[in-house]
Amino acid sequence: MAIPVKLEAFEGPLDLLLHLIEKNKIDIYDIPIALITEQYMEYLNAMEKQDLDNMSEFLVMAATLLKIKSRMLLPQEVTDEEEMEDPRQELVERLLEYKMYKYASLELKDRHLDADKMFFKKSTLPPEVADFKEEIPLEELLSDLTLSKLNEIFKSVMKKQVDKIDPVRSKFGKIEKEEVNFSEKMFYVQTYGLEHKKFSFRKLLETQNDKMELIVTFLCILELMKMGRVSIVQEEIFDDILIEYLATDVIVIDETQL
Repeated sequence: MAIPVKLEAFEGPLDLLLHLIEKNKIDIYDIPIALITEQYMEYLNAMEKQDLDNMSEFLVMAATLLKIKSRMLLPQEVTDEEEMEDPRQELVERLLEYKMYKYASLELKDRHLDADKMFFKKSTLPPEVADFKEEIPLEELLSDLTLSKLNEIFKSVMKKQVDKIDPVRSKFGKIEKEEVNFSEKMFYVQTYGLEHKKFSFRKLLETQNDKMELIVTFLCILELMKMGRVSIVQEEIFDDILIEYLATDVIVIDETQL
């Protein structure tokens, strides 16, 4: 006579794997595939005798486990720059994702059950009591109010407003966006070159007012060099850069056409 075996009901192969991992107290990031595969196949063999419904998903996972097991037995070629790929990585990610959703669903279920135990009593106040509003005697409330007390209240309110001010951030200046027109700066650089013909790049930058103007001026020089309107010479490393303006005129350049 065969002894009947009662199997736990699992929602799917990932649920079964998670059960085996927790049952064996295994680190989910370091799954012993041989052990888990053996236990999984034992459950699958018993399941085939008990219930043939939804077997396809469990069989696919069994094939996946056997494939991972075979990949772990085979040697892998690894270069110095590459790390060895763990065949279990994809399975671990799927298990972690399933575990997260499973525990989230259990939490929502508990909250749903707790919500069923909450009852609210309807208001039974008579309309006369619910609509009652107590009258405030302003004369009695303001009877002992004087200008001196009003002044104290005003000072107290102002002090609270001052306390809210951050002593450090309040001293920060307002940051404004620096806007430099590229076309105008290009016209300026060409005019400067036409007047000086050969000039120091350092001196040109010294005529600028802020960092943004320095950057735009540098971009103008690069654009003029690309157009062949200036030549740049630096005799030694770290020496000053000398710029020679080769053109004999000044042209207007629209930055939208660059």
